Amino acid sequence: MALIKLEKVSKVYHTNSIEFPALREISFEVREGEFLSIAGPSGSGKTTLLNIIGCLDTATSGSVELAGENIGKRTSNELADIRRHTIGFVFQTFNLIPILSAFENVEFPLLLSNSRSASERRAMVEEMLGYVGLKDFMFRKPSELSGGQQQRVAIARALVKKPALVLADEPTANLDSKTGNEILDLMLELNQKTSATFVFSTHDNMVMEYASRLIVLRDGKIESDESRR
Repeated sequence: MALIKLEKVSKVYHTNSIEFPALREISFEVREGEFLSIAGPSGSGKTTLLNIIGCLDTATSGSVELAGENIGKRTSNELADIRRHTIGFVFQTFNLIPILSAFENVEFPLLLSNSRSASERRAMVEEMLGYVGLKDFMFRKPSELSGGQQQRVAIARALVKKPALVLADEPTANLDSKTGNEILDLMLELNQKTSATFVFSTHDNMVMEYASRLIVLRDGKIESDESRR
């Protein structure tokens, strides 16, 4: 089943009277459970595409479906609700809240949804921190963790609400190659354990090698779409 479906999606930015086309009639589907990388040089449109899929931006034209629902005509509040319940985000800069512990950072999206008791939240957070190998570090703040450990916290935060979709924007960009490999191994393992769909935006060859499918963008268009395994 297609979790994501894009039909002729275009995105045009305007600066004064100048138009900048970032995406040009992009069409593809992403099946549930895929481990997909979107690659391309700077300016190819990959981050714009990830933002549209993640309900952080809207298309200028075309249609975007997520779990069978057309999200193109949703209000900003409705899009926020979709992000809160359906999508987990992992960013290259980790985006952890510096004054909160690892436990509190992972718990934060559960507090936003306001649908779990304190005991349920604690069990879910401890389970996810255990998955990413940080159960013994749960009360440390980001400044007390290495870059790889911070990214593990960010992954736990993205997955704790059990989203159908995880979007990762350059998740290895601020990590050395050994730590980056460990993070990708972890994400692949979690993909297989949870059946969550992972979509990466990257220009890192290592991330592309891990992908089961690779879409390459150039100048806002799909240059190639290749299944790896």
